[in-house]
Amino acid sequence: QVQLVESGGGLVQPGGSLRLSCAASVSMFTIYTMTMSWYRQAPGNQRELVARITSTQATNYADSVKGRFVISRDNAKNTLYLQMNSLKPEDTAVYYCNAQQGLLKPYWGQGTQVTVSS
Repeated sequence: QVQLVESGGGLVQPGGSLRLSCAASVSMFTIYTMTMSWYRQAPGNQRELVARITSTQATNYADSVKGRFVISRDNAKNTLYLQMNSLKPEDTAVYYCNAQQGLLKPYWGQGTQVTVSS
């Protein structure tokens, strides 16, 4: 069983920055093998992929966040990060951490609210 706990959300003005964290309760051996991702869901919208990082540190981003967001992981700390810069009102959403090992069942955190508003 894997538990994911997000933190770091909040209210920020347009152009500002936030850093999200996702702490995973999983063995260090297991987390090394997992692909970890950030998703977000705005009211009335479907949940969408924001960024993903594989066990080999390969990354990919949604076009809407390329050049502004950076995903990273610290396996020794069992933690996933999302550095969000140049935030826009359209980045407002609940952000979810996701972890998956191969094709096994994915795990989700409870989400953290990010609001970008002046």
